[in-house]
Amino acid sequence: MSFFKTTTVVAALAAGLLLSAMAQAHPKLMSSTPSEGSTSIAPSKIELHFSENLTTQFSGAKLIMTDMPGMPNSPMGVKAGVSGSDDPKTMVITPSAPLTTGTYKVEWRAVSSDTHPVTGNLVFKVK
Repeated sequence: MSFFKTTTVVAALAAGLLLSAMAQAHPKLMSSTPSEGSTSIAPSKIELHFSENLTTQFSGAKLIMTDMPGMPNSPMGVKAGVSGSDDPKTMVITPSAPLTTGTYKVEWRAVSSDTHPVTGNLVFKVK
């Protein structure tokens, strides 16, 4: 095989490997405030920090109260706004009213430039 053909084949293989690695990249939840399983005072906002920049028009979240004193297993949606932030890797969930004592779950959907949605959830308690 000539040098030109060998170089072309190597370059094509390298480009293919790079593109496939990029295509398999999905946003991963790196941290949150409040954190998974934590108990704290009512947050004014919930922040989800991902490993990649989010495509905000396809990403989102729902806030659900899953338990409250005197009413076990009483899941109900909580009105909240969802937006991006100055950091393109961060999703912000802002409840429209202060959160009361209870257990909350955030069900999120994150989409990055690869357009494949990744979903997950986190649970925290408000005292």
